[in-house]
Amino acid sequence: MTATVFAYSESADVANAVGKYIVSHQKEALKAHGSFNIAISGGSLGKVLKKALIDNAEIAKEVEWANWNVYFSDERLVPLDHDDSNYGLFNEMVLKNLPANSAKPNVHTIDESLLTGKDGQAGEGADQKKDDEIAHKYAATLPDKFDVILLGCGPDGHTCSLFPGHKLLSERASLVASISDSPKPPPRRITITFPVLEKATSIAFVAEGSGKAPILKEIFTDPASKLPSKLVSELTTGVDVNWFVDSSAVDGVNIRTSKY
Repeated sequence: MTATVFAYSESADVANAVGKYIVSHQKEALKAHGSFNIAISGGSLGKVLKKALIDNAEIAKEVEWANWNVYFSDERLVPLDHDDSNYGLFNEMVLKNLPANSAKPNVHTIDESLLTGKDGQAGEGADQKKDDEIAHKYAATLPDKFDVILLGCGPDGHTCSLFPGHKLLSERASLVASISDSPKPPPRRITITFPVLEKATSIAFVAEGSGKAPILKEIFTDPASKLPSKLVSELTTGVDVNWFVDSSAVDGVNIRTSKY
């Protein structure tokens, strides 16, 4: 299935399109099974979600937070209040900005009590068995199928904590795996794997800025590329894959774009 690319000149329009996409899938999920299961990543996505779901009043009033189950596509093995925590970013950008009388989503975090070592660093004090246990426990909380998985695309083409050439790209036995050698700090993390991505109803990448143009050009125009984001973008398991980008991210990229 070919991914659909939605491109906008302004960052605010990208965020609003993402918000409309999320609400549309939320409505479908609530009709189908009464809850909305969404996985999100970190990076700049927290700011996008704030613009889309908090700052945009029209979209905000359609978000049924009480029926949301929020998960993280990957997480750094750091305390939840650490600057590197994906949960921490979501908490700062979204949860803390919900109106006082608003319902809250059910947010699934890693088991902080199992953390070892120093802030996701490899080496002294880090216990691989505990890292694996964190991954195993997180996998046990996952729904059978995600309604939406929101992803970023790194300048190296990684997504989740699945990096180019890494052995986890071929992981099939574990739904969530630990990684101790992430080339992007901190090195110790957990990440969902391809079996989870392949089963999702819909996946959306959000990529903005001219710095993303070279990697998006490879993803969309190089058939020989094996970048993780490209592998996800070209899934053939029936999952609906979308990209929400700004114009500068696809400048010079020969790809058909539309509006959501």
